[in-house]
Amino acid sequence: MQDTTVVPGESTGPGDLPASAQAAATPVPYPSYHGRAVSWAAVTIMVIGFVVGGLGLVIGGHGGPVWWMFWAGGGIAVLGLLVSLATNTFEDWY
Repeated sequence: MQDTTVVPGESTGPGDLPASAQAAATPVPYPSYHGRAVSWAAVTIMVIGFVVGGLGLVIGGHGGPVWWMFWAGGGIAVLGLLVSLATNTFEDWY
């Protein structure tokens, strides 16, 4: 059975969308950034940990990498991960 409320080739309104689709397509204002401040802080802690660990590998000397700096960076990154998990960062997307 065909729907006879819309004649083929005829406009259904602004944008040629049915009224229900127009309501669903109405833009909703979003903030200019996503996530909470605590989530950004957790990610920042992880990035700092990776940078410290990476610098520990790079700025070694003739004796090789600075292992204490590498492992400190790894610890900082793990701390950021724990903060991220404790504050439920993975539920911030929208």
